[in-house]
Amino acid sequence: MSTYLSGENLGHSFHDRWLFRNITIGINRGRRVALVGINGAGKSTLLKILAGDLNPIEGKAVRAKDLNVSYLNQDPKFDKDYTISDFIFNADNKQQQLIKQYEELVENDPENYDAINKLAEELSEADAWAYEYEIKQILGRLDIHHLNQRIDTLSGGQKKRLALAALLIQDPEVYLLDEPTNHLDIDTIEWLEKMLTSSGKTIVMVTHDRYFLDNVCNEIIEIDNGKLFPYNGNYQYYLEKKAEREASDAATFQKNTNLLKKELEWMRRMPQARGTKSKARQDAFYDLEDRTKKTTHEKVQLSLKTSRQGNKIIEIDHLTKSFQGRKVIDNFNYVFKKGDRIGIAGKNGSGKSTLLNLLTANILPDEGEVAKGETTVMGYFHQGGITFNPDERVIDIVKNVAEFIPMADGKTITASQLLTQFLFPPIKQFGFVTNLSGGEKKRLQLMRILMQNPNFLILDEPTNDLDIDTLNVLEEFLMNYTGVLLLVSHDRYLLDKLVDQLFILDGTGQINIYNGNYSSWRIDLEEAKADAKKAPVASPIPAKPVENKTSKKSFKELKAIEDLEKEIAATEAEIKQHTVTLNSGSLNHQELTETARIIQQLTDKLDEKSLKWLELSEN
Repeated sequence: MSTYLSGENLGHSFHDRWLFRNITIGINRGRRVALVGINGAGKSTLLKILAGDLNPIEGKAVRAKDLNVSYLNQDPKFDKDYTISDFIFNADNKQQQLIKQYEELVENDPENYDAINKLAEELSEADAWAYEYEIKQILGRLDIHHLNQRIDTLSGGQKKRLALAALLIQDPEVYLLDEPTNHLDIDTIEWLEKMLTSSGKTIVMVTHDRYFLDNVCNEIIEIDNGKLFPYNGNYQYYLEKKAEREASDAATFQKNTNLLKKELEWMRRMPQARGTKSKARQDAFYDLEDRTKKTTHEKVQLSLKTSRQGNKIIEIDHLTKSFQGRKVIDNFNYVFKKGDRIGIAGKNGSGKSTLLNLLTANILPDEGEVAKGETTVMGYFHQGGITFNPDERVIDIVKNVAEFIPMADGKTITASQLLTQFLFPPIKQFGFVTNLSGGEKKRLQLMRILMQNPNFLILDEPTNDLDIDTLNVLEEFLMNYTGVLLLVSHDRYLLDKLVDQLFILDGTGQINIYNGNYSSWRIDLEEAKADAKKAPVASPIPAKPVENKTSKKSFKELKAIEDLEKEIAATEAEIKQHTVTLNSGSLNHQELTETARIIQQLTDKLDEKSLKWLELSEN
């Protein structure tokens, strides 16, 4: 197996601190590698060195001759005057340049038929129509539409998606990806998983998304205290082998084994769609659990005091909000109860942040109201973050709120002890905030919010920029949190582990309530689609309808379900017919464009009808 990328005796330091020294790494063709480790371990630095964007202080990085490597930076930079089109299309690729000219002409001068036809002929001669369709699919999936828009007008999330789109279109031999799932919704993340696991791609990536990591990667390299520890397997395999390695070191074992064991237990309990494990693998898990139970080390648990909560928490009554004539929230009602743990799911732009802003009174509804109970204390962790004074030390940030922090058991801990539990060792506590990484600043922001002792906690994408160890600490706290939890996240693992109910926003203003976690909902949705596909057109009810224990369906509801099944079957047949036509090679450019548009519309229509079918079956 040929080696594509390698680093020999690499060493690099920041702020007079060595991240790693004398490490050697090789990336072979076809391997899909994840770099893992705590914030500040050097994951992104090593990725930049392999990409050639950073020269190491010691050693050298080498790559195979004429190797095509693309690098997705965590914070991509763009030329100031570039449009989306300028960035997307490679000047050295003739097909891409023809597609660029064609797309710009159609967008800017759609009635210039002579010029469009001339370009269409050139595209046919260059055999570029299938490529043009593939590019459109990538751009559409990543919600990129207006090619003449200037990049400096885009948000940070849009810029990250644009950089990812360009990389996927280039389709290099080696993908170097730094947090590729940030700013993507869950549907897009699952689509990206399929893209990256096809055609034997070679990948090195940094990600905190454990399902994504587990589904995509077949090798893990951990950076720990300046050393590399390789594991030939996915994330679950890494957890097993890391626990075994940690067990040989008593001090490290005491610190980390409980977290690793709990995560292994969770991974064992995943819904069946995650794949059936062999009996040997299951036995290995149980052996690991037994070995861990033999240790009786006591672990400090992060359990901050939660403010007392009265009977009335928050009541949402006929809540409605529109923007530019489009209803984002439409007549939503809900009464929050003690112990609610709710995840909010939906595509980007479906209204998730709008709902949170209505709940926190950052914006006012057009109709309806949000009535908050007198004892409800809200804590809101949002994507925008908070601003720290760069001249302050980390420990001052905490002491400005309180020097002593009450715990759930009535005891108090010092600001320094709290920081230690949030993975800020003394050397970090007395350092300046400006020297913290993005993930460490997010962790500090979260800590400040939790110190306010909220009993209604809203977390909007809390996992962005956090490493897996930090996520373990956060999850440990949230598993024991007694207040109401409202979580917006593209991290499917987090949604599965922490919530037992979903608010599903479909983009039309409707908010559908589902009892269960994210994976259970997706399994139900896929089963509903499969049943609808298998059912004969005239079948009145699916073979396995979702039972409603509280009421029987009316004739009208059963008729609606039957009609939807017919419509779903007809739509699927229509998609299949248009796809055959698209791939026939007999269409001109206008017909190709129109057929691709129709397929996309039909696919959206199919998703809508399938979701509606599931809702009716559950009610």
